[in-house]
Amino acid sequence: MTQKVALVTGAARGIGLATTKLFIDQGWKVAMIDRDGPELDAASKTVSDAASAFEYDVSDPAQVDQMVDAVLSAFGRLDAVVNNAGVADFLPVEDTSFATWRRIMETNLDGVFLVSQATIPALKETKGAIVNIGSISGLRASTLRVAYGTSKAAVIHMTKQQAAELGEYGIRANCVCPGPVKTKLAMAVHSPEIISAYLDAMPLGRYGTENEIAEVIHFLCSDKASFVTGQIVATDGGFETTGVGLPALRAR
Repeated sequence: MTQKVALVTGAARGIGLATTKLFIDQGWKVAMIDRDGPELDAASKTVSDAASAFEYDVSDPAQVDQMVDAVLSAFGRLDAVVNNAGVADFLPVEDTSFATWRRIMETNLDGVFLVSQATIPALKETKGAIVNIGSISGLRASTLRVAYGTSKAAVIHMTKQQAAELGEYGIRANCVCPGPVKTKLAMAVHSPEIISAYLDAMPLGRYGTENEIAEVIHFLCSDKASFVTGQIVATDGGFETTGVGLPALRAR
């Protein structure tokens, strides 16, 4: 089989589902990974039979090994791994319990490490690509994000380690760091004041879309990015670049 195969974690919703659909549109097959069985089942019914759903928890080493075996048994190869699964809990530093800290690290950091490590042998065969999903919160500090932001900062550095060590096998590793994205979750928790503050700090003056993030992910997995590795791509409307209220300054 020569058709390329991507493994996408956290594929039941949001950026993971948008990425799955884009890969399929571009002629790939996709292994959709998520631990939320009912949501994954529902999401898989919205895409073509080029995708297959696999219910596994990326924070569990045993389940990750089972997952990789199942995916390779189903598809026979692996050309790209998109480590998208993540959780968040926005609390002040003093109110962040160790249990909360560990829950976030287990998925956001441990999951990326485990899935990447388990898929290296298959990626060696295809000289494939790893794309880790970081966050603007891993590039710049913000309130209420001590666990989430730290986990994403660690993912950013892990990506550089992967690029440094796996390049000799032809495996590329890059990290996409989304800024404010117009997801159902964001729209539910971002008040008008929060939205206004974000827009005031972003040169493009708008939230991104899930598909815009997916486009960058697909590019980094594709042959068009064959000489790109170890890069951290802030896909954020310019938010990380400025951090200054540009419209307010222009008004003055």
